[in-house]
Amino acid sequence: MEKYLHKVAYYETDKMGITHHSNYIRWMEEARVDFLDKVGWGFRKMEESGLASPVLNIQCSYKRSTTFDDTVEITTYIKEIGTLRMTIGYEMRKAGASEIVCTGFSEHCFFGSDGRPVRLEKDLPDFYEAMKAHLRVAS
Repeated sequence: MEKYLHKVAYYETDKMGITHHSNYIRWMEEARVDFLDKVGWGFRKMEESGLASPVLNIQCSYKRSTTFDDTVEITTYIKEIGTLRMTIGYEMRKAGASEIVCTGFSEHCFFGSDGRPVRLEKDLPDFYEAMKAHLRVAS
């Protein structure tokens, strides 16, 4: 599991001073990019090797509000990994707090530069093992 910090900007809030719901999805992407960099498989490396990873599904569940100037700590982990798909999980908390403000996941598939699906375990064993090392077993 990797941690990513995001400080809520003023423009990310609505008239009530609460973070607009759409921002949590963007923060998931920021955390995903950071996570992949930290585990040695950043987007630049993937793209240079001809790998594309579109989002197939994204889900976000809001638990508590955040506001301007809050720092949100996003824990990113591999929720599921299979032959053709991978699901990344996200848990968001205000930094230093234990209460979850938002949970979510994003589901991804992988294509090579030829447009054909990539079978992770067979075609990209190094990537597959790196992601498997960050798999969170359901409790």
